[in-house]
Amino acid sequence: MSENTDTGTGTTAPHKAGAFDIRNIIGALMGVYGVILALAGVFGDPELEKTGDVNANLWTGLALVVVAVLFIGWARLRPIVVPTDVDRPDDDPTRPAPTRKRPPAH
Repeated sequence: MSENTDTGTGTTAPHKAGAFDIRNIIGALMGVYGVILALAGVFGDPELEKTGDVNANLWTGLALVVVAVLFIGWARLRPIVVPTDVDRPDDDPTRPAPTRKRPPAH
């Protein structure tokens, strides 16, 4: 069933931004980087003497995964609804028309 189908009450369901919501893109990128860093922290050399006895890759990766989950959860809980009817800017009679500068005549 499509999201814009009639629900029987005469109204259509709102169209959401979905995968093109920037929060999903940011969450996915942070999640990928977080998983890579977490795996590097688990399987790689932690080099604890350089980071003050803290596995920086592991903790940073886990923090990025948590932030990614928050971003994607935020996008799912509060989706951006795309309006179905938007007035074009040139339909507004009070809006001034754009002016074009002409090059000087020679």
